[in-house]
Amino acid sequence: MGSNLTTMIRVAIVDDDPLVRRLLTTVLSTDDTEIVAEAGDGDEAVALVHAHRPDVLVMDLRMRRMGGVDAIHALRAQPDPPAVLALTSLGAEEAALDAVRAGAEGFLTKDAGPMEIREAVRDLARGEGSLSPRAARLLMAEVAASSRHESTQRAEHLVRGLTDREREMAVDAAAGRTNSSIAERHYLSEATVKSHLARAMAKLQVENRASLAVVMDRAGFGPS
Repeated sequence: MGSNLTTMIRVAIVDDDPLVRRLLTTVLSTDDTEIVAEAGDGDEAVALVHAHRPDVLVMDLRMRRMGGVDAIHALRAQPDPPAVLALTSLGAEEAALDAVRAGAEGFLTKDAGPMEIREAVRDLARGEGSLSPRAARLLMAEVAASSRHESTQRAEHLVRGLTDREREMAVDAAAGRTNSSIAERHYLSEATVKSHLARAMAKLQVENRASLAVVMDRAGFGPS
């Protein structure tokens, strides 16, 4: 995937904005790098890889036709694909995370400086990943947000498996009520409350009330 840096690095640029392509061509036309092709969308990117065999593909993620993420998926299905440096604007961190998951080896925001872009291309040509500190912070924030979303979905799925009575017991326990107060609240014996809570905790895959409270909160049943 990478190239030997004693030879020229073959780069292809993919962006649906001709001005951006011209600017990137200027930035990346150096003593050790040559621009071998340009494309305006993901479909063209896949085709140019067959024709020109670039070492590195510098690609925008948001394009009017096939976007960068779909193009990366298509390229990864082919033998010996080029390394991909994904470029995106601020506010498109979710797309960047999708690109990294799809197989992009590097990620930069479009406000990266010329030297940063050149070094990222060289890193990828050497077979190394490339992630600027700013891009890393943006990605980590998106990973955290994504993880919270996935945790919420999982919690909601688990809570849906509870019976109405088990859910009532779990809500009360999550609110910090004791077994005796829950029993009094619902006109049940403490033994019955313990039994319902034991089943609820098993279904929620938790071992204590603190963990139960976290799951219930993520599912939208936390203390009001």
